[in-house]
Amino acid sequence: MRTVPLYPVFLRLSGRRCLVVGGGRVAERKARGLLGAGAAVTVVAPAATAGIRRLARAKAIRFLERPFRPSDLRGVRVAVCATGDAAVNARAAAEGRRRGALVNAADDPARCDFFLPAVMRRGGLVIAVSTGGGSPALAAAVRRDLERRYGAEYGAIARVARDLRARSARARTARDRRRLRGALVSPAMLRIARRSGAAAARRRAARLLAAAADGGPRPPRGRR
Repeated sequence: MRTVPLYPVFLRLSGRRCLVVGGGRVAERKARGLLGAGAAVTVVAPAATAGIRRLARAKAIRFLERPFRPSDLRGVRVAVCATGDAAVNARAAAEGRRRGALVNAADDPARCDFFLPAVMRRGGLVIAVSTGGGSPALAAAVRRDLERRYGAEYGAIARVARDLRARSARARTARDRRRLRGALVSPAMLRIARRSGAAAARRRAARLLAAAADGGPRPPRGRR
């Protein structure tokens, strides 16, 4: 299979209608991933896992206990076809594409508009790994390696940097702003977060911001 260049993106799906066609373990995993992004998820399948049924009872998803119909794709932004039946997946994928939805067909890269990567999360820091559908096992192995390399402190720093980003605009010059933002994610800040937690990192960041805004000493350069 020829490798096709991909354009990596992160989609905002909060409140968007998404459809999962299929009711097995793969479909459940895909539905949970979409729920984690805040999507409005519908699952359609003649039968479903206990997990999908629990989500439906909790009203976390809408579950249609019947075979897929083309009309299920009306207004859908993202469609995941994971029935285990290649013919049904192909029909759902073709209809989804015709209606303008982004389509992922499990185990059928040729019918995918996008691939679902192996994902590592550390709070607001999200690292996604994909092989373009060529080897999900390799993507998962790389993700596990990343999980060992990047601990919880990266999530803490991501949160601090996000919360204080607007305040960094008060620095005196554009150069100071760049240096300050570099200091907020420097190895020194990561060490503080690792050893003493997010609160200590936030206090250190606040001191750097105050110094930059008040004309005090310039923030130190982070080691590279």
